[in-house]
Amino acid sequence: MRTRLRGDAGQAFPIYIVMVAGLLFLALAFFAVGKAAALRNDSQGAADAAALAAAQQARDDFGTGFYASLPRNTLDIFLGAPFAPPCYEAERLAGANEADMTYCEPSFGYLRDLIKVKVEGRDPVDSPVLPGSEKKFAKAKATALIEFRCPNPTAIDGNSDGVMDLFIFTCRNGKIIKIVPSSPPPWESVSTTLFDVRLVDSDSEANDE
Repeated sequence: MRTRLRGDAGQAFPIYIVMVAGLLFLALAFFAVGKAAALRNDSQGAADAAALAAAQQARDDFGTGFYASLPRNTLDIFLGAPFAPPCYEAERLAGANEADMTYCEPSFGYLRDLIKVKVEGRDPVDSPVLPGSEKKFAKAKATALIEFRCPNPTAIDGNSDGVMDLFIFTCRNGKIIKIVPSSPPPWESVSTTLFDVRLVDSDSEANDE
């Protein structure tokens, strides 16, 4: 009887080892999946922050050109003109969020412009159960919109000399802004009313380096 028990125990031991190994593999696999998801979320946050930073900086940079376009009423030309996106701001914010910017380009449109940014996280998935995961980095992209919220302003030429003396902007959010081109207000006091900046699209994926 005792010999039979020892034989049963000997047969069960390899099965026990296989079960433990299988559970360990599953635990490592779940950990790898969780880590990959966390890295994707981190990279998406970095992309969102980078795109918004570039768009906000672009809005801040619009002040000089915007005011210069008012006296001769060339605002439409200014709003439709291409601009160089401040990708250095996108790169700075991506870096602050442990990612590297890999792409930053504008897409132009009348009264609305887009800045598209792509980033890649700096930490690999690097799981022992996923071959090649040491070269797997989370990648993400985001798009920020810069939209002019006060179209069709009223331009007043009080002296009929072709130089506009007053602009009245009625904005979609219900606010009314009056700007005298000869003595415009500080740009930071009106820019957030004139231009809306927000994320309009984002996506993420994990790809090989």
